[in-house]
Amino acid sequence: MEFGIHVPIFDIDGGTSAIAGELARVGSAAEGAGATWLSFMDHYFQIEPTGLPAEANMLEGYTTLGYLAAHTSTIDLGLLVTGVTYRHPGLLAKIVTTVDVLSGGRATLGLGAAWFEREHRGMGVDFPPISERFERLEETLQICAQMWDPENNGPFEGKHYQLAETLCSPQPIHRPKVLIGGGGEKKTLRLVAQYGDACNLSASSPEDVAHKLDVLRRHCDDVGRDVGTIRTTIMANNPRPAPDNRDEFVRAMADYAKLGIDAVLVTPTTGSPAAWIEQMAPVVPQLADLG
Repeated sequence: MEFGIHVPIFDIDGGTSAIAGELARVGSAAEGAGATWLSFMDHYFQIEPTGLPAEANMLEGYTTLGYLAAHTSTIDLGLLVTGVTYRHPGLLAKIVTTVDVLSGGRATLGLGAAWFEREHRGMGVDFPPISERFERLEETLQICAQMWDPENNGPFEGKHYQLAETLCSPQPIHRPKVLIGGGGEKKTLRLVAQYGDACNLSASSPEDVAHKLDVLRRHCDDVGRDVGTIRTTIMANNPRPAPDNRDEFVRAMADYAKLGIDAVLVTPTTGSPAAWIEQMAPVVPQLADLG
């Protein structure tokens, strides 16, 4: 099992002027620990699950990834996950391509249907009903696939998006993997089976994750796809890992490893995330030994 880092908090010790330097240290600490993934949220207001108010610090995600591209060399980079409502799909494909080129081929497109209504209203972004957001999500997946096909620069005609050309030059160094976030059984996991290279599930319990994987397997059967071609990741939150409960965390991950989960993502929630990551580093070889 691999180890990934997801950074949701930008209230950094030392204040706003310390954020850039700390994020550079986060990149170094994550790679030094042997983590294979580094991500941020796609939000403009802070979200309640972090325990912080909306007014807490938040950085724009893709700008942050571009910065980290220059301060890392091996780790995969992405947002967990991009809200489909925030950027036109053609522009999103170009943005992710830019991160991929500038990082030497390390970008992943994390994508989801978006959910934070207050943020949308506050920023003046349309927040259509959930059924329409999922329609837009599927069209965005189709558009990105076409943008990253160098043999197809033609138009795209969808219900919500119309592109006269899907020209994307330069092409990504490595076609970005598509990670679809969420565990919705009827729509989200169907889209994973049809379009995704990876999924991210909440580690609520091994039983719940096993059920989600069974649902994903059935969707794959429906579209004639080998479920083994989809990378499965979980966000650890039960227990929430921390340096003082590392052994408990590794024991809890053993049951997920038995399910075939490829990677577990953890979230530093302190004002000094680089030091937190360094303190968590001993779990990396232990997780690898789980399988």
